[in-house]
Amino acid sequence: MTETQAIPPSGEQWEITHGDQRLTVVSVGGGIRSYDAGGRPALFGYPTDAKADAGRGQLLMPWPNRIADGKYTFDGASQQLPLTEPARLNASHGLVRWEQWSLVERTDSTVTVGLRLMPSPGWGAILDLRVRYELDDDGLTVTPSATNVGSTRAPFGFGAHPYLTTGEDSVDELTLTLPAADYLTVDDRLLPTGTKPVDDTDYDFRSARQIGGAVLDTAFTGLSADEDGRWRITLSNGDRSTTLWAEAEHFGYTQVFTGDSLPVERARRTGVAVEPMSCPAGAFATGEALVVLEPGDTWSGRWGVTHRG
Repeated sequence: MTETQAIPPSGEQWEITHGDQRLTVVSVGGGIRSYDAGGRPALFGYPTDAKADAGRGQLLMPWPNRIADGKYTFDGASQQLPLTEPARLNASHGLVRWEQWSLVERTDSTVTVGLRLMPSPGWGAILDLRVRYELDDDGLTVTPSATNVGSTRAPFGFGAHPYLTTGEDSVDELTLTLPAADYLTVDDRLLPTGTKPVDDTDYDFRSARQIGGAVLDTAFTGLSADEDGRWRITLSNGDRSTTLWAEAEHFGYTQVFTGDSLPVERARRTGVAVEPMSCPAGAFATGEALVVLEPGDTWSGRWGVTHRG
């Protein structure tokens, strides 16, 4: 009998390299399974024989975060999405996390993956989704895009779910720099209830300080950009650091998660999720920072990861 090679839970594995950097993108969800530099992880990924846990490395489209009860109204039509976070009765993190993405283009240092998102319960539009990953001397650049190829308008939001690491034993060791003026308050379903300044709160990391025992599963906004139009969030530990940047024009929000709700053996030990988001939770229902794509329109933005040490 001819032996067949087992298929990994995350599907096809597309590896690219540049210098001492190595990135693996997978077909299940089209996201990042691993990213190493100099033989050390810059993103805390997951092994080949496992599936992504806790959103690790995944793409969040056509919305990031949560929609209460999976309900929203768009262009006069009431919609009911599947409740993919049943414990909290939310529709969570979009429709593409477990879909099978296709390879569009690949070189030694770039890979582009794509997916046509078709109508499904609670979703009526048709989008061509593309994500380009590139490694160069500055690190990793990710360029997602969404094109409305259907005949109706489409609501849209983007998010990504990388876990940054410096190789620490616990996130308590890390020093966090987060240039956000405001944070979003939430209820017990982790749905936004308002926005407050970070001044004089435990959420103020505008000046670098150690995470210590701080518990974060928090969305931030009012992100201050540098002269190049990008905001930057940095985790450092000694002479090593990992930074996530994003174009402020396209990403007005971020979620930071210290991993406290993960299984006990992984809690606070598998990096800090720093999630660039184009809109906050519930944007399909509230319209806050929601992108509306007319037929033929394309949305695109860039985010990336740099590392030192």
